[in-house]
Amino acid sequence: MKKILSFLALGPIAFLLFYCHPKKEETSSSEELSQEEQQSAEQRPSPLVTKEGKVSGKTIKIQYGSPAVKGRAIWGDLVPYDEVWRTGANEATYVDLSQAVTVEGKELPAGKYSVFTIPKESGTWTVIFNSDWNLEHGHFQYNEKNDVLRVEAQPSWEQYSQESLSFEVESPGLVLRWEKLKLPIAIQ
Repeated sequence: MKKILSFLALGPIAFLLFYCHPKKEETSSSEELSQEEQQSAEQRPSPLVTKEGKVSGKTIKIQYGSPAVKGRAIWGDLVPYDEVWRTGANEATYVDLSQAVTVEGKELPAGKYSVFTIPKESGTWTVIFNSDWNLEHGHFQYNEKNDVLRVEAQPSWEQYSQESLSFEVESPGLVLRWEKLKLPIAIQ
């Protein structure tokens, strides 16, 4: 009698487990969904870009989110003047220096640093190297106490507009371009 009661109690449980267990087809479609999610993450509105080069024989690597102008007013509007800007989009832009360098005449030890700027309507811009290099939300997590170096760099305005923000490792060191802005940062 106990065996019959046990069988009757376990029967519905076995039935539920068998019929509610996901089939192999369902598993593969959920794998496809995760691949689709991965592809959409790779197709961000501001793509993640990594560049590497040498200046004075020293390797410099930079990673940044590259926003586009998209018909927007950039300077003094999307990017306000006289406020710390993450100098890119999404995560904080960062540089990875294989050796100590001189930035605008000031020493910066080897290491990883987030890069921020303070844009100004006229005159030089402040370029900041901060020890918190792995910030998920850029300037929202910026802490001035972790600044390692602040220098001044002179922007210039070019005739032609560049749609997407870019950094290049070229003479005189790092060069930021976006919209009509060109901001060379001297590194040796």
